[in-house]
Amino acid sequence: MNLLIIRLIIFAVLFLVGLKLYRMYRQWKLDHEGSPADSHGEGKQMVRCAWCQVHVPESEALRDKGEWFCSSAHRDRYLQERQSDESE
Repeated sequence: MNLLIIRLIIFAVLFLVGLKLYRMYRQWKLDHEGSPADSHGEGKQMVRCAWCQVHVPESEALRDKGEWFCSSAHRDRYLQERQSDESE
């Protein structure tokens, strides 16, 4: 009877140690490979759209006449408004 309890305790301890090692390995693997979310803008330079003031990654933004824009539509609106202000 005592031998059965000792074997059961040893098995439980080995199982818990194995589970802990597996969790440590999984965390190490995630840290070294990076998650898919990391490759979509994290750690990159952000710029502000001159029209709507929204921040976008520099790699996705448009630049025209020294200003940054989140889309071509906002670039066109901003430049059109700027031209109308200059003509007045």
